[in-house]
Parts: sequence; C-alpha cells; structure tokens
Amino acid sequence: MSNAKFHVLVSDSIAAEGVDVLRNSGVCEVDVKVGLKPAELHEIIGNYDALVIRSATKVTAETFGFAKKLKAIGRAGAGVDNVDVPAATTNKTVVMNTPAGNNLSVAELAIGHMFGLLRRIPEASASTKAGKWEKAKLMGQELTGKTVGILGLGGIGKIVAKKANALDTKVIGHDPVVTAEQAKALGVEWVSFDDLLAKADILTIHVPLNGATRGLLNKAAFAKAKKGLMLINASRGGIVVEADLVEALQNGQVGAAAVDVFEAEPTDPQNPLFAFPNVVCTPHLGASTVQAQDNVGVQIAHQIVEFLRDGTIVNAVNKF
Repeated sequence: MSNAKFHVLVSDSIAAEGVDVLRNSGVCEVDVKVGLKPAELHEIIGNYDALVIRSATKVTAETFGFAKKLKAIGRAGAGVDNVDVPAATTNKTVVMNTPAGNNLSVAELAIGHMFGLLRRIPEASASTKAGKWEKAKLMGQELTGKTVGILGLGGIGKIVAKKANALDTKVIGHDPVVTAEQAKALGVEWVSFDDLLAKADILTIHVPLNGATRGLLNKAAFAKAKKGLMLINASRGGIVVEADLVEALQNGQVGAAAVDVFEAEPTDPQNPLFAFPNVVCTPHLGASTVQAQDNVGVQIAHQIVEFLRDGTIVNAVNKF
C-alpha cells in the first residue's frame, strides 16, 4: 500500500499506548470518538479507512452501507460477535482480532471463580455486610482433589489447565480439535463431551460462540452432568441456555454457577439468575484487567498500522 495518510477511527476505549502507536506510525490520522450511537457512527464512518473497536461498538450489515472506504476493522480482544463478519467480507473489509492478548486475564478469572464458588466468598461477604454471622451455614469446600473439567483447550483453556494442575486438582478436558496426546502434554485427560459432564465437579467453559457451541450447555447437557456441578462461564453468552441453567439450579443438578457472560448484554436487571445466592454474576469482566487491555490495545494498533502501511494481515477472521 502507499505511504498516504489513512484515517483511523477509534470508537471504543483502548490503552493510550495503543492510540500513540497509531498516531506515531507516520501513516495514520486518528480520531478517538468513544460512545457513538449507531446513527452517529453511520454518519461519519464513510470518512475512515480503519476502525478500532472493543465490544461496545456494533458493526452491523447496515454499518457497511455507510462504510465504503473501510479497509480494516481491528478488534482489541478475541470475540468478534459484535461485527457482522460476512458483511465485512462482502465490503472487502478485513476483520482482525487479538486472540491471545487477554488469555491470562480470562483464565485467572475462571480460577478465581472456582475459589469463590467453593468457599462461597461472594455469598459470605453479602451476608456479613448485612449484619449476619453465618459461619456454620457458609461451610465451603476445598479445591484440592476436585475434578476440573475444561471445555475448550485453546489458548485460555491451556492456561486454566496449567493453573488447575498446580492447585492439585484432576484436570479433564474436551476439545474436538485437540487429540488425546496433545491434551496429555498439557496435563489434561481428554474425554468425550458426555464424560466431561459426568465426571467434572467444576466445569469451566473456554470455547468460542459459533453454530456448533450455541446452546451447547442446555437442558439435555445438564441432565448428563454430575449432580451438584459447579459451572463457570467466562467465554461467551449463548453457549449456556440461561433458562435451562435456572431450571438446573432449581432442581440441584447444578450446585452453583459463576456467570460472566450473558445471552444479551447488558443483561436484564430482572435476570432470574440473580435470585440465586449460589450464583455469582459479573459484568463480562474476563478481559477487564489493566494488563490485558494494555496488551490488546497496543497489539491491535500495531496490526492496523502494519496492514495500512504494508498490507500485512495478522489474525484475520475473514478471507477474501
């Protein structure tokens, strides 16, 4: 590509260092406009060659009707479910993400939720702040010796496995694209999906949301699970059918859950999951650490610069 100046819009907050990478590249003129409403985005997007986003900006098929100049979208983070990727492809817009930049933060959140559920930490905090002293009622469990099931042995799942092994748990996992030998090298016993459900004391989800995984944890799956399963979802909403999880919590098939992601976000303030004291709900905090946001912001800025300057494509999720 030429050395002409390209116009880049940053429509979600990224690390200041990432914005500096764009501005100091010599090839980009950068506007930071956070919190745009869809109509406001559509009004200006036609002026830009590249768009940098996180999860707040929704890039729909309608958006591309206004974005004829748009050559690239950079997602600071892994998930691109807020981008209509087929429409981007039709528009000849490359969509790039940063799949590894927040892996550690998500994995650490999953491990944190294990301790939170087992020791009933959020529940105990709420009780104590309410003026109660329910030491006997809030008896917990140790993580040591538990069977931790990992659904998805990609970048995040591998880190969870390493940390769970260090905590003296038995780690089992399922991933259709990982072999038993590859899993063993991670310290994981590869099992079928049904065996994962049947054997895990704690099940943590680390797969993308796609046609194969949408609704995967549903009523039928919960019926196959070990009684009292502790479920952690710090992956994507939609993988777990929330209504079926509510039913499984009501009948005790699921003993506790930590839910960081929801079918719709922000979730309904009246979400039935909120009524359960044994359910911990967090507002999609998986990647919300200073370190992770710095990493993905800087990384996607470099990818956008390399693409605009040299035509180099890194971590594209679509093909032409």
